[in-house]
Order: sequence, then C-alpha cells, then structure tokens
Amino acid sequence: MRLGWWGLACAVALGACDGGGGDAGTMDGGAPAVDAARDYVPEPFEPTAETRAYCAGDDDAIEARITTLLGQLSVAEKIALMHGVGTAVVERTWLVEGNEAYGIPGLHMLDGPRGLSAFTEANGTAFPVGMMRGATWDPALEERVGAAMAREIQSVGADVLLAPTINILRHPRWGRAQETYSEDVHHLGAMGVGFILGVQSEGVIASVKHYAANSIEDTRHTVDVTVDERTLREIYLPHFRRAVQDARAGSVMSAYNQVNGLYCDLNGHLLTDILRDEWGFAGFVESDWILGTHGDGESVTAGLDIEMPSPTEFRFMQRALAAGEITEPDLDDAVRHILRAQFCFGLDTRERVLDDPSARETAEHLALAREVATRGIVLLRNEAGALPLAPTASVVVVGRNADVENIGDEGSSDVSSSEVITALEGLAAQGTSVTHLTSSALSAADEATVAAADAVVVVTGLTSDDEGEADIGAGDREDLLLPAAEIALIEAVAALNPRVIVVLEGGSAILVEGWVDDVEAIVHAFYPGSQGGHAIADVLFGVEAPAGRLPFSVPTQEADLPPFDNTSPGVTYGYFHGYRHLDNEGLSPRYPFGFGLTYTTFAYANLSLAASSVAPDGSLTVTVDVTNTGATRARETVQLYVAAIGSRVPRAPQDLRAFGQVELDPAETQTVELTVPASDLAFYDVDASAWEVEAIEYEVRVGPHSADTPLRETFRVE
Repeated sequence: MRLGWWGLACAVALGACDGGGGDAGTMDGGAPAVDAARDYVPEPFEPTAETRAYCAGDDDAIEARITTLLGQLSVAEKIALMHGVGTAVVERTWLVEGNEAYGIPGLHMLDGPRGLSAFTEANGTAFPVGMMRGATWDPALEERVGAAMAREIQSVGADVLLAPTINILRHPRWGRAQETYSEDVHHLGAMGVGFILGVQSEGVIASVKHYAANSIEDTRHTVDVTVDERTLREIYLPHFRRAVQDARAGSVMSAYNQVNGLYCDLNGHLLTDILRDEWGFAGFVESDWILGTHGDGESVTAGLDIEMPSPTEFRFMQRALAAGEITEPDLDDAVRHILRAQFCFGLDTRERVLDDPSARETAEHLALAREVATRGIVLLRNEAGALPLAPTASVVVVGRNADVENIGDEGSSDVSSSEVITALEGLAAQGTSVTHLTSSALSAADEATVAAADAVVVVTGLTSDDEGEADIGAGDREDLLLPAAEIALIEAVAALNPRVIVVLEGGSAILVEGWVDDVEAIVHAFYPGSQGGHAIADVLFGVEAPAGRLPFSVPTQEADLPPFDNTSPGVTYGYFHGYRHLDNEGLSPRYPFGFGLTYTTFAYANLSLAASSVAPDGSLTVTVDVTNTGATRARETVQLYVAAIGSRVPRAPQDLRAFGQVELDPAETQTVELTVPASDLAFYDVDASAWEVEAIEYEVRVGPHSADTPLRETFRVE
C-alpha cells in the first residue's frame, strides 16, 4: 500500500486525508449507528430492455438476487458499498469494499487513459495518448488498445478502468487535451465506443469521464459552466450517450465542475433526467476523486452512486436518512446500480490475480503501441520531397525533446515503463548516421555539422512541464506557441541547412506561424508512448507511410478560436468551437480538421447516394471510389460531412457525420461505403424538449479533410 499523488493532492487541498474523519456507518463521525431489528422489504424491480442490454449474464436472475440482497443488507452495510475506503491505494487499486458474507466482491479501480497506472509501482505499456490514438481515425484499432489496457490492469487485480476520457476538446489550451480524442462530437464518440468495447471484452468495467462539460484544468474544482440546453445536448453530451447506448459502458464518472449552477454530482438533470431516464444507463456513477462530491443524500438523489476515493461526504448519510433528506429506497437504487455492475461483469465468480508480470509489456502490447504511434503521426508539411529520408542520409538531431522520455502528463494518466524509446534512439536504431547536438546555442563546430548534414531533425514541442492535470501537473497551457528558445533554434538551423524537419510533440494544436516557411517538413507526433521513438523513425525514413489525420484544427492565431478562460469563476460555452467555429466565421486554419499528408496522392470519384431521400428514422448509404495515384502504398481516411440547407435554427456550415479508411497499393481503387443515420442530422428543439430531424434538403460532402470536400450531392429527409 502507498499514498499516491491523490493522497498528496488531498493533503494539500483539505489538510487531512483520513477518509473524512469517520466511518460511513457513523453519524457525523460519532458512535456507530446500529440498525434496529426490522423486517424490510425492498421495492420490486422488473428488468428492462436497458438492463438486459447492459448485462452479459442472466439479467432476470441477477436482478432477483439484488432484490434479495437489498432486503438482507443493513443500512450501514449498504452505505459501505457506496464509497471508497481511502485516498491510499490498497493492493495497487482504489478499493470499494464488498461484503464477503453476501458474496459481494467490491470494486477495484485504477487509472488510466494511456495504460497501467504508475500508482501501482509496476511497469506497464505506455500507449500513445488518447489524442494521438484519435489521430488514427480507427475505432477498430482503438478497440484493440482498450483490450490490451484491460489485460494489463487485470494483472494487478483491477476490474474498473478509469477511462476513456471523452470530453470534447473545446480549446487546445486545455491541460488534459492529450487525454481525449477530438474536437468533433462524431469522431470522439466513435473512438470512445471502440475503446469501451475493447476494455469490456476482457471483463473489465470501463468508466467514461468526466461527465460533463469538463474542459478546463486550473479552475476545474469550482468553475460554473453556463451552457444552453441545445448546445449541451448537441455538443457536450452525444459522445457520452454513445458510450452508454452503443458501447454499454459499465460506469460513468461525474466531473468536478458545475454545469448551470450545480456541481455535476448534484446535477439531477445530468445524472438522472438525461443519463438514467432518457439514455437508460444501467451501471453506476462514481464521483471524481476527493473534491468531486458535494453532498450526501443530495448527491445520491441527484444520481451519484459511489463517492471516491473515501467517504468525505457520504459518512453523513445516516444523518441524512434520520433527517428524512433521503430514504432507504434511494440507497437501494444506488446499491442496485453498483451490484448490477459487479454481477453482470462476473466479478463475483472471478478469481482476482494480484500480480502477473507476464501480462504486462508483452511483445504483443509493445508492438501494438508502436503500431498506434506510427498510425497516429500526422504529416503536416512536406516540401521539396524532404520526406521520407533516404536510408543512408546523415542526420543531425536537435531540440528540447530529442532525447527526452516524453510520454505525457504526470497526473492520473501517468504510466511507468521499463523502457521508453526516445526520438533520438529511434532514429539511431535505423542504422543511419545520426549526430545529436545537445545545446540550443550552436557553436561554430555545431554550425558546421548542421550545414554538412543531409537533413536536420528538430524534435521539439511540449512536455509535462507545459500542460497536464491541474494540482498535480502543469495545468492549462499559457498559449499555443512553441517556447521562444525552440523557435530560435529552428530558425538558426534553417539558416544553415535547407532540409529541416520539425517533429512536434504535444497534446493538441501548436501554432507554426513565423517559422513554418523556413522548414521543409513538419510532423505532429503528440506524446507517442514507450515505442514512440521507433514510430517517429519509421515515418521519417519511409518504413511506414504517414497515416494520421488531425483530430483538431490548427489555427493561424489563437484569436481565431473562441476564448479560453481558466481564471474566472464562471464561463459560458457557446455552440461553435473548432472547425465548426472557423467555418462559421469564415476563417481559414493553417491545418484543417482531418488534415494529414502522406507519401502518395489519392483521387476521389463516383460519389453515389443510395437514394435521393430518406425517412427520419432511416439511414443514407453513400459510396465513393478512392484511387492511389502515387507510387507508395498508403492509407487514406475518407471523411463525410453534411450541411443542413435551409434549417430553421442556426447550424454549423458542415458537420462530420461518417468516416472510413482504405489502404491502397499504387494505382489501386477501392469503393468506400459510408452510412449516415438520419437521426444524426437532428437538432435539439428546446421548446419541444425533443430531437427533430428536419424535413429539408441536406448536402453530402466527401473528401480528405474538412476544408477539401470536392464531391457533393444533395438529398432530402421526407
């Protein structure tokens, strides 16, 4: 057992971290409350379509078993199932106790979004961060990542993976941008579903976070996000709905922040009206850690089931019951959600493995990490045939991140690996002539070395000192620029050698204005995980053709984006951000959403719609032919956007509604089929409190990225 960084955060924030100063079965930390002898009959429960879809086992038998248990458990025993035991990890996980006498196994939770948590003090595979995995645009690949992460956390006894992070990237200065997948609702939802399906295929419960409207770090514990109902429904919630309804996520984590004046754990509109009543969520909701719970009975009646990691607020639950602020049937609802997850995922029939090193950092997992990193690297610029580098090229490597194990934030997503391949190590492993210059101030000898090289690779960008989780790491970014010293280094080597390749590492958009025209090539390599150095070398030397596509827009200046306010107690989130905002304002980005180059070219032709009209409850099938018109086998991501023509409400000029991939040999053509459900075209009618698919004309736009959709056809919803 050890005190993790959350324990430190708690100590700093609260001054004490003893689980709240009392036991959950006590009244205000005083003498234990003892249930009087009683003959308690819980309310009956009839399984629903949603509980049956959620449950992999015999749902009828499981629900009946839960009802029996609710009649047997005392109030104190029920409350004990509804919170973690403390801020310190127990046997490498955060524990929610079960009850052995009743065959209840409890829950063993563990981060995180990019692999086995460093809290375990065990080494695991550090996968690329979520944003880099989003850049693959491949939900099936992400499903494999989710399954691999699940196997690794099971090797230390965990059965709940606190991932994926599926908050929308509203602004690239957000410190945890690296953890999520995208600025786009559809893309984010597809990637999140893939990850959840992978995790839960291994019998591990996925916990989707942070619900909802969480996209600021520095004020995350208190900020009140004001957002109108239509914007909330269309921009900040659809990916959570897909996680619940399409992937049947086992659990949901409520966010720290407030939404429209209520903390998320107290927000019954989010947790009950929408999550439970509308979406039919059947699993449990746990709070974010330490400062994520703001009530006892209030939180439970709003829809929170478990307080983590200790009962700071829930220790007062008996008092709330005595005061009539909450009833035992309210507790039963929460406990049913908790037990349903444990029994439906078979935790009660499975023997926990407390330590299996053979399941961690396996050859398969390391190869997968390398594959994902290679697939996620985005080629942004490639002038004069700078890339790929010739196998015999002499290369000078400079930059702050060249020989740094730069795998991401050191907060809750931190992973410890036995070995991290840096960019320098990856380039050197290619067998070429590599010279590393460690100083950003070039000597005369350094300048001569730079000038004589076939190419100069500048590995730069951001580190965990620049962005990350607040309270533990760097928090939100100060701006979208490279450090001034790194810009000066780029300009210095570009003045000496025409062939300069810049490798950017970082969680999201980095501005390139002022130096972009001085270099021949730029790649965005995010935080590429423990095998990232090999992946960078594979792409630069043409072992693999780059396939990544931006999951965000890169503007020419930060002022082109909506404002980012991480200091005020309250903020307002509007309907537009990212490429939708840029399109709506008529602003051209430096690199559009969905953009990415490779070592070949593709041609699009023969766009065909299966029908000229579609019913509101139907779907539209679209096909397009894609041809590799170059000389290198490569992968293309086909993107389909839809514009609503003549809508009675403000809409974005276009929205991503489908995407697919093909890998083609030179001169090869394949037909790509994409499907758009008409329901995805709906807007939320606030007056009617309902979704509406307008019976109007729509335009399908297909191409390689949001700013290049040359093939267009119209259809109607009838």
